[in-house]
Amino acid sequence: MKNISNTTLAELPVALPPIDEQRRIVAILDEAFEGLATANANAEKSLQNARNIFDRHLLSVLLDKRWKWATLGDLCTAVEYGSSAKSKAESGVPVLRMGNIQDGRLDWGNLVYTDNQDEIKKYLLKHNDVLFNRTNSPELVGKTAIYKSEMPAIFAGYLIRIHHKVDHLDAEFLTYFLNSQVALDYGNTVVISSVNQANINGTKLKSYPIPMPSLIEQQTIVTKLNELATETQRLARLYRQKLTALDELKKSLLHQAFTGAL
Repeated sequence: MKNISNTTLAELPVALPPIDEQRRIVAILDEAFEGLATANANAEKSLQNARNIFDRHLLSVLLDKRWKWATLGDLCTAVEYGSSAKSKAESGVPVLRMGNIQDGRLDWGNLVYTDNQDEIKKYLLKHNDVLFNRTNSPELVGKTAIYKSEMPAIFAGYLIRIHHKVDHLDAEFLTYFLNSQVALDYGNTVVISSVNQANINGTKLKSYPIPMPSLIEQQTIVTKLNELATETQRLARLYRQKLTALDELKKSLLHQAFTGAL
């Protein structure tokens, strides 16, 4: 652990304006920080509201009473666990792991690789493959993403590739469903938990009940969800930028306060 000794701390030089000036600076900072705290809370709330709008819309679509329901096992030909072979830090074909699924999308940072041709042949991803994270911490197990041929890649053993029936189930609709609160709630009823880890195996995954609009209706739903997701992400970026700006403003005020510029 990093530390600082009492002796070193005692020798730290401190700017020391007159006591009245110190009080004036403190009063200004108190007032400014109170306003910044309010602005920060409002931005955080707006960010959460933007996410909630999408989640509520997705939930209303999935729970529409018009849809019949089926199990995922009825709508896929197989569920397949990924590669368990050892990967390497660089050079070769990327091996997607559970950490590469972030917010319903594939994150192509922090990759590992393989040049094992047997593994590449067996686990090479195809366009619109849906990957389900079967093992993770309890709050992250079940997160799902879709492969869009960003680059050639295979997938690791903690992920499951769902071989869905393309004439019955749209890959993007399936991905939205598995990331929804409906699927997460069901997952909590079948998850197998141990210390700091949870698992949903392939058999449990195939038992998931899923709403079944027609394929054309699924595709229409996906188009609208994609549009709403794009707008939600735009708003989220704006609010995150605002939070960053507020943090920078706070640092700037502190810098001014202790350099005599406030």
